Amino acid sequence: MRLLVFSAAMAVICLSGRSAPAQDKPAASAPDKPKEDVNPDEIIRKFAAKEAEFKEARGNYTYRQTVKMEELDPPPTGKWEEVDDIIFNGAGKRSEVVVRAPVPNLQHLTLTPEDSQDLRDVQPFVLTSADINLYNVNYVGREKVDEIGCFTFSVKPKKMEKGKRYFEGQIWVDDRDYQIVKTYGKGVGLVSKSNQFPKFETYREQIDGKYWFPTYTHADDTLHFPGGENVHIRMTVQYQDYKKFEGRSTITYGKPVEDTPPPPKKKQ
Repeated sequence: MRLLVFSAAMAVICLSGRSAPAQDKPAASAPDKPKEDVNPDEIIRKFAAKEAEFKEARGNYTYRQTVKMEELDPPPTGKWEEVDDIIFNGAGKRSEVVVRAPVPNLQHLTLTPEDSQDLRDVQPFVLTSADINLYNVNYVGREKVDEIGCFTFSVKPKKMEKGKRYFEGQIWVDDRDYQIVKTYGKGVGLVSKSNQFPKFETYREQIDGKYWFPTYTHADDTLHFPGGENVHIRMTVQYQDYKKFEGRSTITYGKPVEDTPPPPKKKQ
């Protein structure tokens, strides 16, 4: 997102982070635990393959996407909303149809093409076998997400190309289905510092009993722009009503018959 009014003074900035809670005294040292029998490379291989399956499967689903972004501070504040249906047209081609789009009244920000790319590809992040070599993926440990046992990995692009968007942050991979169930991070790329992006969390749910689909993205962050302008924003994205697309087929029997006139009679 970019400021509507830019300052001539440019400064190096960084997004706000989360601070760890203070402790009154150091925690007592825990007894040594046996090392986990975990093979990170094998886990990465497995979840990347499952993510490739999921990406292909999700391409055959219709759903509704509802986006809402609000400026919380400084006043005056505004918001932007849009509801889109991702559907298949009569020719079986996937497309987006705008269902509702009130006129935005953002006072400090304007949306950029990079924001659209993040909304489409980064916030519902999928890390497949084809893309795994674009990232440094490091094993962090084991955690639970809503009582689901997960392997946690840090993800960072190895290098970035102009015009492309990438994810940087952490992912949580279900230790049974080997699919991403949560992501936390932000979209990154080679862009001007006048363009800032919020940190976000995306949660997935098992929709069809097999794959985990993104259902909710939330961001609540302060964007720090060159010139000292800070804008506190909140954004939510909901992905709802997933339905598998069933294409129609036409059955024909034998070769098509063309209507042709009978041959002319020979003269006697």
